[in-house]
Amino acid sequence: MPLNLLILVAVIQGLTEFLPVSSSGHLALIPMITDHPYQGRAIDVAAHLGTLVAVMWYLRIDLLAMLRAMLPGGDIGQRRLIASLIIATVPVIIIGFAVNAADPAWLTSPMTLAISNLVFAGLLWQADRAGALTRRLADMRIGAALMIGLVQCAALIPGASRSGVTMTAARYLGFDRLAAARFSLLLSIPAIAGAGLLKGLDIAAAGDTQLGLDAGIVMVLSFVFALLAIGWMMRLLARTNFTIFVWYRLVLGGVLLAAIMTGLI
Repeated sequence: MPLNLLILVAVIQGLTEFLPVSSSGHLALIPMITDHPYQGRAIDVAAHLGTLVAVMWYLRIDLLAMLRAMLPGGDIGQRRLIASLIIATVPVIIIGFAVNAADPAWLTSPMTLAISNLVFAGLLWQADRAGALTRRLADMRIGAALMIGLVQCAALIPGASRSGVTMTAARYLGFDRLAAARFSLLLSIPAIAGAGLLKGLDIAAAGDTQLGLDAGIVMVLSFVFALLAIGWMMRLLARTNFTIFVWYRLVLGGVLLAAIMTGLI
């Protein structure tokens, strides 16, 4: 695979996986706007592994606190957070297996990407505008986690954005921006691991296990750019709102619609 394509895939995956802009939607655009075909499942898995390691490194203190909470006499608040993450993950596992088995082609069509960017940008704007800022991560309970988990299923549509829909749901429920983003990051760990496992099983079943140097390049670059993106997003949300992401998605959706209507894609 050409080095420039490997770099493009890694940069897109790393920068967009945790921002509320949809990594899968951006990756689906590569074969539409370039002369390169789909990058393949092996490269997908490598990119996911890179971003998974990045988010686990960024959240290492949180993860260690949760591990300690699992010991006898562990912190009740951390145990409650673990339970919330499990509850929020269950719906997307069930729906994800069904969608993966069905593999509907319309999900990756340019029109789907355009419309989902526009619709979910509007929902994020509304949630961030109307949602209260009274709840912190420590206030997460089973009911709120289940609601966020159910909404996360919409992220199976490319262009919806897993990070975007979970942050949107959390803001609707009154969680402040940093709490919404942090819960979304924590929730991404089982989601990314699960997606990577499914694709890894597909690779194993097909006998395509030669990841090699290409996959290594993608994994390292995805890790670096994901870590940079997470840090930037959290610093941004500490002082302002989600408006920059809303405008980006509106512009992207509008450009895609214009390209479709003019026959460019």
